[in-house]
Amino acid sequence: MSIPIDLARTLAVILDEGTLEAAARRLHVTPSAVSQRVRALEARLGRVVLVRTKPVRATEAGQAVVRLARQLDLLEHDALAGIGSDEAATAVVPLAVNADSLATWFLPPLARVAERHRVVFQLHRDDQDFTAGLLESGTVMGAITSREAPVAGCRVRAVGVLRYEAVASAGFARRWFPDGVDGDALAQAPVVDFDRRDDLQSRWLADQAPAGSPPRHLVPASHDFATAIRLGLGWGLLPPFQSEEHVRSGELVLLGGAPVDVPLFWQQWNLTSPLLDEIADEVVQEGARVLAAA
Repeated sequence: MSIPIDLARTLAVILDEGTLEAAARRLHVTPSAVSQRVRALEARLGRVVLVRTKPVRATEAGQAVVRLARQLDLLEHDALAGIGSDEAATAVVPLAVNADSLATWFLPPLARVAERHRVVFQLHRDDQDFTAGLLESGTVMGAITSREAPVAGCRVRAVGVLRYEAVASAGFARRWFPDGVDGDALAQAPVVDFDRRDDLQSRWLADQAPAGSPPRHLVPASHDFATAIRLGLGWGLLPPFQSEEHVRSGELVLLGGAPVDVPLFWQQWNLTSPLLDEIADEVVQEGARVLAAA
């Protein structure tokens, strides 16, 4: 049994766009034609590949087909580029990255690759504890993740350790910690979380005030998260490159306690792809340099 590549590519487009209607617009066909292609693929495989929710999602079988489509597209691009063909299409490379890396060091290495190659990047932002799942589903080709164990079909390289320290604005500290940072004060002082998946503050709090259950703000943007802490909305954990300057100026104060260290790794599909390997080299070298300096 073989998988028709045109049908596999159609499935990948549907997953990218989120609906059959949006995929039809991108493919310049009718939604009915897109639906017929999905049915033909499912009939060929004898398995359901797509769950028609909004947005749609791939079944486990569908994820395998999407991975195949993306891998073939990447290998085709590498082959055409390797023979110097003017018909080498622009490579589309989806990657996953955590918010703090995206906001600080992740984009410069991608810009250097884009100067040398016809490539566009589709970035998926998620917590570093969850980006590996986007590799497993076939959504992305590479990811910055906290997971050291390789995802099936992927290889891993260490990037470095991202250290977080608990900080608060000077005014916030005077208001909520007049007698020092202790369990009773931390049980009442508001916290700033990035989103509901962000457990960094909870991990630090568990060591300082195990029974604490303070009110929590959600600020789901890296720059705005740091700004919310500086403005005194609550305390939170920041990496040095977001906090050091403000600690030196007295705008922020360290709350003490052990820092929370988050090891970061680069995982990518285990393909022989010069383009993907070049992206990996740039990303890993930049991340290691920035994190070592921090």
